[in-house]
Amino acid sequence: MLQPRRTKYRKQQRGKMSGVANRGSKLAFGDFGLKAMEASWITSRQIESGRRAITGYVQRGGQVWIRIFPDKPVSSRPAETRMGGGKGAIEHWVAPVRRGRIMYEIADVSEDAAREALRRAGAKLPIPVKIVSRADEL
Repeated sequence: MLQPRRTKYRKQQRGKMSGVANRGSKLAFGDFGLKAMEASWITSRQIESGRRAITGYVQRGGQVWIRIFPDKPVSSRPAETRMGGGKGAIEHWVAPVRRGRIMYEIADVSEDAAREALRRAGAKLPIPVKIVSRADEL
C-alpha cells in the first residue's frame, strides 16, 4: 500500500473538500485519464486495486501513472471506548480528491484497451468517474 515514509505531524484534522480541483485537472503524461466527478477520500487500498485493474487488463502493455497519493492519516478510536483519552491511532491513509481531479493516466495502448482498463479501475473507486482523452481537451 502507498503511504508516506515520514510526515511532519503524526495526525491531521479532517479538512474540507468543497470546490473544484485546479491542480491535477488536466492530462499531463498519458493519452487517456480517469477524472473524479465528486469529492471523496480515496484510500490507499482503493488506489492499489485500481492500479491492479489497469495493469492486469493491459498485460504489460502501455504506461500507467497514478496522479494521487494517500498522504492524509485517518485515525479512529477502538470500538466501545469511553470519551476522552485523546485522538485514536492512525487506521489508514487517504488521498483527498476533489471534483475534476485526474487520478490515473495511461498511454501507449489502443483507445479501446485504455477505455476498458480505466472503466475497470473506476469500478474499484467509491465515486463516479469519467474517462477523458487528449482529443477531448483540444
